[in-house]
Amino acid sequence: MTQKSRRRRTKAAEIRGRLTHPVIDSDGHVIEFVPAIIDYVKKFGGGTLADRYVAFLKRGPAHSFNIGGDRSASGWHKITPAERREKRVVRPSFWLFPAANTRDRATAMLPRLLRERLDDIGIDFLILYPTLGIHLLRHPDSDLRRLGCRAINALHADIFREHADRMTPAAIIPMHTPAEALDELEFAITGLGLKVALIAGGVSRPVAEVAARAPDLARHGLWVDNLALDSAYDYDPVWAKCVELKVAATAHSGSMGWGPRTSPSNFIYNHIGHFAAAGEAFCKALVLGGVTQRFPALNFAFLEGGAAWGVDLYNRLIEHWRKRGRRAMEERIDPARLDGRALADLFRRYGGALADGRLDAVGQNAGNPYEPTEDRAEIDDWSHLRIERAEDLYDLFVPRFFFGCEGDDRMTAVAFNRHLNLTGARINAIFGSDIGHFDVADIAAVLEEAYEMVEDELLTEANFRDFVFANPIALHAGMNPAFFEGTIVEQAVATHAAPRPAPFRQRDGTKTS
Repeated sequence: MTQKSRRRRTKAAEIRGRLTHPVIDSDGHVIEFVPAIIDYVKKFGGGTLADRYVAFLKRGPAHSFNIGGDRSASGWHKITPAERREKRVVRPSFWLFPAANTRDRATAMLPRLLRERLDDIGIDFLILYPTLGIHLLRHPDSDLRRLGCRAINALHADIFREHADRMTPAAIIPMHTPAEALDELEFAITGLGLKVALIAGGVSRPVAEVAARAPDLARHGLWVDNLALDSAYDYDPVWAKCVELKVAATAHSGSMGWGPRTSPSNFIYNHIGHFAAAGEAFCKALVLGGVTQRFPALNFAFLEGGAAWGVDLYNRLIEHWRKRGRRAMEERIDPARLDGRALADLFRRYGGALADGRLDAVGQNAGNPYEPTEDRAEIDDWSHLRIERAEDLYDLFVPRFFFGCEGDDRMTAVAFNRHLNLTGARINAIFGSDIGHFDVADIAAVLEEAYEMVEDELLTEANFRDFVFANPIALHAGMNPAFFEGTIVEQAVATHAAPRPAPFRQRDGTKTS
């Protein structure tokens, strides 16, 4: 059977044939072949560390490290349901990979087979993220975390090198400290020639007081370091290194084990929305921590959580700045602006029994004498930023952030709906197939599912072009103009005219320059 005849058999190939632009998949997944990883672990860490690595794999499912050495790492499978409830051990992930279609399973493991099938599944160029590697980012053991990431980076650089015209693997960059991130960025990007950086959007750390008083219980007293606001470290050198190396910082982080996502029995309860929650926490910190203002050339991506949360966060930031920017607060809600005499007079005239014998209290913080007096040096939540107008938030958010959406996520459409945003902005949604994982039962159907948004009139053809082509170019070639050189899409990218950012719109709908 020829490649041409195979292509006619998939609707994805037919859809791709009608498009006037390539399809760039910004988030597929490799299912790592563990014996090959162990060989690379031995290469970089020697036999002793390799033995520790194998022991780690045998202790339980590697994906139990979704959050990072917390309650989900405590051997869920080895304790009773009652013990799980007592210790609040989070139900870890299970059955994560396709199984009914053996060819699809092998496709996510074997680069040559994946390449052979790309035309059938309608994808021109594919950016691949690890699976085990994502969870290694969270591993609490520094040696195993760093060694595992390095081994996978080296393995993937080797096995994908001959397929660089059709696909590229992401480098796994551990973020527990800036030093280890800088070390692996140099090794993977400069040394191995990888050109996508996968980072954790947060690191779980023990609360210092809990760790000091009850070390054995420290894993139950964690806080999430968002790397940008109130962080344990200064990560600016990492962001600066990404700019220097011309790589976007792409976060593929989850929040299973945070807050309410701690069910000891139900994976779905923990799973729904967890990528979005982690993405929001990181994205919000990047803005409020001033990272996008200090590094205006650095692009960030938040993968697999969809775009709806990004639309919501963007609007909330502007709404909060308008009402709780320092100038707005001083003009509207500063307690010093309250006229105590006028308030007492109104209580006297209208308070009746409520005010009898209590008028003296009215002058004490407007009748709430227990409200603390704020230090005016600590009331500005925007202190890391220079914000004068809402347009400033637009500039810090819209051009810099990209939101990974799976093909069957119909909420992707909100990213392109200018009427939903206070400013008429569009959020940068990028297509990610998630091939290799449980939610893709048929690799050949992913593009078909995504294109249904056009057929159902949720997206226009132009929107779809931005989703699968223009926005991924802006994310990666916007950092590195040579990103797509030598690939099958090089010519299309070279002739692509980048869309101008949407004009900022005032609340009344008028445009500003």
